[in-house]
Amino acid sequence: MANMNMMQQLIYYYQQNGAYVLSQFSRHFLISIYGVLFAAVIGIPIGILIAHHSKLSTTVIAIANVIQTVPSLAMLSIIMIGLGLGVNTVIVTVFLYALLPIIKNTYTGMLNVDPSVLDSGKGMGMTRWQVLRIVELPLSLSVIMAGLRNALVLAIGITAIGTFVGAGGLGDIIIRGTNATDGGAIILAGALPTALMAIISDLVLGWIEKKADPTQKKA
Repeated sequence: MANMNMMQQLIYYYQQNGAYVLSQFSRHFLISIYGVLFAAVIGIPIGILIAHHSKLSTTVIAIANVIQTVPSLAMLSIIMIGLGLGVNTVIVTVFLYALLPIIKNTYTGMLNVDPSVLDSGKGMGMTRWQVLRIVELPLSLSVIMAGLRNALVLAIGITAIGTFVGAGGLGDIIIRGTNATDGGAIILAGALPTALMAIISDLVLGWIEKKADPTQKKA
């Protein structure tokens, strides 16, 4: 590899370690997905709750903001004290960082629903649950999807440092490159799939977000 340029070294690395890179890619993606899914399960109901109880919104969003300001490596270290090394520590870290965009977008989406539409639903005799299920959630779905989109892209970046607590993922390849004497190609071998994963996730969720937007649907 000494006589090869950077691109040739990168291609050679993929040829020799393709199965390993693919396994770390899938591991990285699954860790990110699990963290965001858990955050969605908790964050969306919290967003709905604070949209209907505005007095709670300032406190809840402030707490989520505080979590977001803690450096990710420091957060990993704090959680590692309780959970130890491994995947669970990274999933919990991703979960905590993904809460803010999900809660905030759910809250914003619910507030942006036209009050006249809500009044129409209530005038038709809908219960509070029916108004939420039939009117509010469908109309705010595109904004909620935007929060999930931001959360997943953020999660993919955070998962990359999970290698420091033994979680594996593409960050493991990047760290191997930094420890090697001439490891530029190895660093790229981990960084490029990470960037590609974030871009594809953003594009797919962006497409879903547009499809979920009621203003984009033809009458």
